[in-house]
Amino acid sequence: MEVRIGVRDVSRELTFQSAQSGDQVRDAVQAGLSGADGVVSLEDDKGRQMLVPAAALAYVEIGVQEKGKVGFGTA
Repeated sequence: MEVRIGVRDVSRELTFQSAQSGDQVRDAVQAGLSGADGVVSLEDDKGRQMLVPAAALAYVEIGVQEKGKVGFGTA
């Protein structure tokens, strides 16, 4: 699942692949926005944590689940 996060006053977005489902990513963002600590915490597919202050969050774009590729060749 590709996740893109826009941060206010930063020209580049944070883009990473996550092993979490779209619903799990959405729930984590909602929990961070409504939580007392005000931090959105997500994990990429390599186990790294992405922490973004909820006040600095501009947008979160949740991509579609990648499907297996069909064809010949090594993957």
